[in-house]
Amino acid sequence: MADTARPSASSPEEVAAGARLLSLDLLRGVAVLGILAINIAGFAGPLAGTISPALTRAHTLITSPWDNAAFAVSLVLFEGKMRALFSLLFGAGVMLFWQSAERRGADGDVLQVRRLAWLLGFGFLHYVLLWWGDILFVYALCGLAALMLRPLPTRPLVIVALALFYGWHLWGLFELAPIVRAETALREGHASAAQAKSVAAWFEAVRAGITEDLTEARYPYLELALTKLRERPFWQVSMTWNIFSETLPLMLLGMVLVRSGFFDPAKAVKLRLYAGLACGMSGLAFSATFTAWALVHDFPPVAMEAALSWGLAFPHLLTAMGYASLLIHATPRLAPTRLGQRLIATGRMAFSNYIATSLVMTAIFYGWGLGLFARFGPAAQVPFVLLGWALMLGLSAPFLRRFRRGPLEWLWRSLVEKRWLHNGF
Repeated sequence: MADTARPSASSPEEVAAGARLLSLDLLRGVAVLGILAINIAGFAGPLAGTISPALTRAHTLITSPWDNAAFAVSLVLFEGKMRALFSLLFGAGVMLFWQSAERRGADGDVLQVRRLAWLLGFGFLHYVLLWWGDILFVYALCGLAALMLRPLPTRPLVIVALALFYGWHLWGLFELAPIVRAETALREGHASAAQAKSVAAWFEAVRAGITEDLTEARYPYLELALTKLRERPFWQVSMTWNIFSETLPLMLLGMVLVRSGFFDPAKAVKLRLYAGLACGMSGLAFSATFTAWALVHDFPPVAMEAALSWGLAFPHLLTAMGYASLLIHATPRLAPTRLGQRLIATGRMAFSNYIATSLVMTAIFYGWGLGLFARFGPAAQVPFVLLGWALMLGLSAPFLRRFRRGPLEWLWRSLVEKRWLHNGF
């Protein structure tokens, strides 16, 4: 979501910078569309439905024989991959913003800290006023940590990123292994009393969460906002703790990718294409293999939580790198097309589109809006994803033909620079 001014492309360096920014905008456009395909389960609710459709089937008004298939497609193509891609791009944006500030003679660290501090505030407001699933707060805190690590040379930066990413995920998977084994034993009919008790306690906690979600989704707007402030004011801090080991390393890798020239479509063209195919196909193969097993077993909830939180981290990263490589490779051909232009415009307004998506979807599903919460299973949620995609792709390009930046991009940049930027024709 970096808002770096477009160069005039009058020199070879500026031409490369312009191509790089074009590819980044296109990637952001794809990522912000893909994130809705995952977030829709959280918007439509209850939250447990993001783990497994088996958990919320009894609480959903409209179910379909295609629900498991829709969940499986989302799991293979989007789950974790779009979040990883967005985190890589945010790290790239941190580096690019710092470089741009330094070229202008400004203090890049000071401006970046101010930029991330404002994002922290936006994230908190997003959580309180719209949706619990805000990611901006997490990005701001992890961005500050990434900024502190930015001076490290490339190799130590990569080592830190990969050690944190894989070390933390392996530890989390190891911690959940006993209850996953207990769920398997219970399903196969040879669980011990202790195993049955641990699985029952897990499901009891999930049921309590579903009840809470169903109750709060009916609240009037102000009551819902006040409930978050009263009962869960530090929700975003705990959320950051849960996922910083994924988000921060990916941001660091995004910074490294900027240093390497990865986002310039003209560099290492064949290598990027082959690497993208290898990463994308291997990552998707891992995800598809797990998904096929989970589909046969009706997405066993405990195993799904272990996989989504920890176990699928490796294929998610591989697939995100594959998506990024192939889209960058396609940028020169895709950018001039109508679809490419709309994707680029959607990416240039990624911040505004992300918040607007929360506004539209909470207005559809929450009690202060149309009140459609917990009515739609995974298959019936697809039209709402398509609606969100149509709005982002349909409105971003016309808006940017009239204005230089998206409305929130303009506000954010103005606050960072402490002056109201011109955003007209």
